[in-house]
Amino acid sequence: MDEIKINLSEKEMPQAWYNVLPDLPEQLPPPLDPRTGKPAEPEVLRAIFPDGLIKQEMSSDRWIEIPEEVQSIYRMWRPTPLHRAIRLEKALKTPARIYFKNESVSPPGSHKPNTAVAQAYYNKKEGVKRLCTETGAGQWGSALAFACNLFGLECVVYMVRVSYEQKPYRRILMQTWNATIYASPSQHTEYGRKIFKENPDTPGSLGIAISEAIEDTVSKKDSKYSLGSVLNHVLLHQTIMGLETKKQLEIVGEKPDIFIGCVGGGSNFAGLVLPFIDDKIKGKSNVDFIGVEPTACPTMTKGPYRYDFGDSSGLTPLLKMLTLGHDFIPSGIHAGGLRYHGLSPILSLLINKKLIRAEAVPQTKAFESAILFARTEGFLPAPETSHAIKVVIDEAKKCAETGEEKCIVFSFSGHGHFDLSSYDAYLQGKLQDYEYPDEEIRKSLENLPKI
Repeated sequence: MDEIKINLSEKEMPQAWYNVLPDLPEQLPPPLDPRTGKPAEPEVLRAIFPDGLIKQEMSSDRWIEIPEEVQSIYRMWRPTPLHRAIRLEKALKTPARIYFKNESVSPPGSHKPNTAVAQAYYNKKEGVKRLCTETGAGQWGSALAFACNLFGLECVVYMVRVSYEQKPYRRILMQTWNATIYASPSQHTEYGRKIFKENPDTPGSLGIAISEAIEDTVSKKDSKYSLGSVLNHVLLHQTIMGLETKKQLEIVGEKPDIFIGCVGGGSNFAGLVLPFIDDKIKGKSNVDFIGVEPTACPTMTKGPYRYDFGDSSGLTPLLKMLTLGHDFIPSGIHAGGLRYHGLSPILSLLINKKLIRAEAVPQTKAFESAILFARTEGFLPAPETSHAIKVVIDEAKKCAETGEEKCIVFSFSGHGHFDLSSYDAYLQGKLQDYEYPDEEIRKSLENLPKI
């Protein structure tokens, strides 16, 4: 047998998102108002988010119904297939069974529309006319542009400058869906101009781009801010991935041993694993959940669990999370979606409680693994996804050594069709690995809020 693809019918698509908050081992530390150091009041969040999303952010309901308007758009590409990577298994000579949830089949080519469509819907419902956001590699920006176009909303995207230059086709895709794009730091905001004056050669960062997007949001009427990762409601929307995966594994009679996903802010990995984490929290399973990040941005593996700003200028509420510091400026690695200084508070808590573990890999090893995957399975992974594939291969090789027949499941979070320049650089031997120096991390952490 050369291929197994497990599909669900439209009728089997989940009708509700799973909210992990009531099932966490302890209550999530609340967002804090940086002016008072006390839990942020809803009014602080209303300046940038609609009430519908604020309610989801703080909800204690285990299941939240997916509106029919959102479901009807999801049906353009959902349910997504679960593939068994048989050719990769053969190449690795492993007894492990490897499955991947293929989120690259969405129109923007990644998992990001799962929340972009939901966020656009709730904003439209409350009369918002315009959404502002940031994007690293462009997958989130293109997803929000896609969603805003469907709901008739104006979309403004601040794209991290190094990715704006590295990935022009993502920018073109956003413009095709009627979005306005600025390379960040830009001359369009006061904060962007300040950063440019201090360092004209800066590659930018997601923290800077977030600051610009929020500044733009609060300066315009009928505008709200939209975030593609980190926050509770974003992870909530992504759980449709894991809920579908649970049904698909049941169809083929599989009980997973290992889940793997790449991690920037955490929405992709969380979307896959949160529907499975409750059993581990309750001691009913010992599934190994592995989040994978680049050595150039080691938030999970080197960041302390502290309160920090989500942006560089300190406009956001403080979140307790694993962080490298809001002043952190990562190197210009090609996995632009994995260059964020912080991590979802939900995942940060689960890592702190040792229910999830983390690994960091260099980008050349990630691309090496992506090439093997493309040559065996045919799908070209995004650079972000490639980090997960590196650890999938490592775990499959361990099974080959021990003879264990483990079931490994990972998120194929997006395709690499707009990242061919990255592959070209790798194939020509031009990519370099980068491990962020501990001394630089220490300097960045000096400016953490004193909470």
